[in-house]
Amino acid sequence: MDKLTLKAMAKINLGLDVVRRRPDGYHEVRMIMQTVGLYDRLTFEKTKDDTLRLESSMKRLPTDGNNLIIRAASLLKEEFGIREGLSIRLDKRIPVAAGMAGGSTDAAAALTAVNRMFDLGLTEEQLKERAVKIGADVPYCLQGGTALSEGIGEILTALPPAPACHVVVAKPPIHVSTKWVYQNLHLEQVTEHPDIDGMTESIRQGDYAGVVRRLSNVLESVTVPRYPVIAQIRDFLRENGADGALMSGSGPTVFALFDDRQRARQALDALQKTGLAAQTFLTALTERTCVEQD
Repeated sequence: MDKLTLKAMAKINLGLDVVRRRPDGYHEVRMIMQTVGLYDRLTFEKTKDDTLRLESSMKRLPTDGNNLIIRAASLLKEEFGIREGLSIRLDKRIPVAAGMAGGSTDAAAALTAVNRMFDLGLTEEQLKERAVKIGADVPYCLQGGTALSEGIGEILTALPPAPACHVVVAKPPIHVSTKWVYQNLHLEQVTEHPDIDGMTESIRQGDYAGVVRRLSNVLESVTVPRYPVIAQIRDFLRENGADGALMSGSGPTVFALFDDRQRARQALDALQKTGLAAQTFLTALTERTCVEQD
């Protein structure tokens, strides 16, 4: 295989709780991860020289070893002594620094591509073992679908598909540092934690109302006071027919769930007129893997 094009799917967090801060500085989490139908497109092509080259449609993204795509491809290339190179083209669609695992899912695509194109024969579990070295969300991005994520994000339990619904995604014109959010999370001051067990049970029962009722993200307690536009978007979507709305990950992206596509479209159109969001999308939950051949 000399050329391969993959879709790298975005994620949202239907629930996100932080359990504790470990002595090594990492935070242990309990999260409900969910793939949505928003994706980056990556094209990988073999080259004869021993180099990795990355070209991105978003010019401000790094294309060297600071990009997770290059780090992921390099990890397998070095481990297995691969002497050929890759020319990689990234068509960036997932919002950047947005709490949707855009960088992590691109890294998962790179791991998948190198594994397939060079016939390494690694299983998904073997890829996950390597993926956590790149980032805590990368193992999930290899798995996709609906999952309970624990530990630092690498302990994954697959769940049945969440109830089908339509999703409005809105990113305000700001960027949020995940590192800053976790540094400013003071767990001793958190009085209410997301009901992750209840969310899990609602998903298992196919209870859409139960899922909506339990949408919760403990990181909103940090990000929203610093960036009020997040709450403005979230509340606007709720007021315009969303069954529920929440910040994804460490933010600033907000997603809203609707059981009716027309109502979702109307809310999206209304939001676009406010100017609160720089990027907006109408998509849906999906159980497809985060990395899928185009």
